[in-house]
Amino acid sequence: MNLGLRRLLVVCAPVALVMACGSPAPDPGATPPAASLGLPEEARLSNVRQLTFGGQNAEAYFSFDGEHLSFQSTGEHACDQIYTMRIDGSDRRLISTGRGRTTCSHFTPDGSAIVYASTHLGGDACPPAPDLAALRTYVWPVYDSYDIFKVNTDGTNLVRLTDSPGYDAEPTIGPDGTIVFTSVRDGDMEIYSMDADGSNVRRLTNLPGPDGGPFFSPDGTKIVFRGRHPGEGAEMDKYRDFLAKGLWEPTSLEIYVMDRDGGNLQQITSLGGASFAPFFTPDGQRIIFSTNHHVAGGREFDLFLINVDGTGLEQVTFSPDFDGFPMFSPDGTKLVFASNRNGSQPRETNVFIAEWK
Repeated sequence: MNLGLRRLLVVCAPVALVMACGSPAPDPGATPPAASLGLPEEARLSNVRQLTFGGQNAEAYFSFDGEHLSFQSTGEHACDQIYTMRIDGSDRRLISTGRGRTTCSHFTPDGSAIVYASTHLGGDACPPAPDLAALRTYVWPVYDSYDIFKVNTDGTNLVRLTDSPGYDAEPTIGPDGTIVFTSVRDGDMEIYSMDADGSNVRRLTNLPGPDGGPFFSPDGTKIVFRGRHPGEGAEMDKYRDFLAKGLWEPTSLEIYVMDRDGGNLQQITSLGGASFAPFFTPDGQRIIFSTNHHVAGGREFDLFLINVDGTGLEQVTFSPDFDGFPMFSPDGTKLVFASNRNGSQPRETNVFIAEWK
């Protein structure tokens, strides 16, 4: 899921193709600079360090023991593949097949495997990108060749978990091993859960409109996600028309929370713009997410905190361009996120880690 929202910067500049193909390979041997890459306004962050260097790197998520990260990167490939690394950026390893396009990886609770989405069963090549110039808007391709897979952390024993027609992607895992993901199997972008082996699939959301990017709360009782429910009218007609063509225009999104069974749905933000990539704080009382609501024209994405009751909105990052995909370490001492800061080229996206204050 979040791969497309990382590319939401294309609303402001033509970076989708930069993120899709032809980016320079990151240098696995590079070491972070000594000085912190945080800004003076970023009072909650200290010791900000860069973990990847060059290309497009994003959606880095902690293992349950807090020692490793899974993430997606162009690397030496034409489009995103799944890697793991230690939280200091060392021991970088390719986990996915190197074929097709991948997105949204997440460790199992015991740390022995990773789930991720891939299009490789639909072909070895990168699936074609939408013609944004012809469409005259930013859209995200909802590739029907995406399925969800599980693989050991050494890259062995690849197992397919979903086989329904249409898009299945954006998997993350709760503390009990339950997987939540986004699918269009019922004709709409909805959130589903399934057991660790792909069985017992249950639909959790039932409102027309794009729901996705789910993450469990630390205790596994809640799910936070991004969504949009405009009701019947021109916006909904446009959404359905795009979805029928395997496309989605993710320019207006809010943050929601629900119980793990889909009950007690609550809209947390009403900010306008595009708010996405939400994640609970380790105490389960707040949500950190990325949004462009505060900048005219939507050209900058920053991280914000908000209480689960929708109060107490607080800006966390202040870097120009893009900060997104935040995730706290299980002990709450660290925050990992993707950012355009300190890039060797304009709009280059890398993974950063910071101490949380």
